[in-house]
Amino acid sequence: MEPVRRILDGRRADTVARLLDAALEEVRAVDYGDLTVRSVAKRAEVSPATAYTYFSSKEHLISSVAWRKMQDLTASFADGASLQKLVRGITDVFAQEPELSRACTTALLADDPEVARLRDQMSAEVTRAFSGALSELSPTARASVEMAFVGGMVMAGQGYLTFDQIADRLAALVKQLRPATAARTRKR
Repeated sequence: MEPVRRILDGRRADTVARLLDAALEEVRAVDYGDLTVRSVAKRAEVSPATAYTYFSSKEHLISSVAWRKMQDLTASFADGASLQKLVRGITDVFAQEPELSRACTTALLADDPEVARLRDQMSAEVTRAFSGALSELSPTARASVEMAFVGGMVMAGQGYLTFDQIADRLAALVKQLRPATAARTRKR
C-alpha cells in the first residue's frame, strides 16, 4: 500500500517529531476522547493544517507515536534476543505509559489507510524481532506466538491482564510448543 502522507527530511521531519512529541504529551494530559489533531497542533505550536499535512486523523497520530516507540525499542535489541527480553521491552513501554496504551488500543483498530499501513509495519517488525527468538519453532508455531502477543497487548490495553503477564504467558506457550516442534523434527 502506497502511503498517503510521506514523512520527509529536514524541517518537515522536525515538524513531525514535534507533533509526535506533542501527541504523547497531550495523550498524557487529556482523555483520548478529548484529544484532537487540533489540540496536538496547538501544543506543538504548528497550524492544524500543517498537522493534517502529516497525519490524517488522531488515530494516525497516536499510531505513529506507538510505531516510533516500537522502532526505537526494537532497534536496541540484537538479532536473536530472547523472547522474554523482547516482550518485556515492548510491554514495559506501555506499562510505563498507561494513557498511551489505552489510546493505542483504540487508535490501532481504526479504519484509516494510514493506520492500516502502520499496523502492517508493526506486525512486520514483531515478526522480524520474534523470528530470531523463535527460530526453532515452525512457521505456524511462530505465527501462533505472534498472534498471542498481539491478543495479549489488546487484552492488557483493555485492562483484562497486566503487561507483565504477557511475557510470562508467552513463555508458557512457547514451552508447550517447543516439545511438539522437537517431536515432529525427530519423526522426520
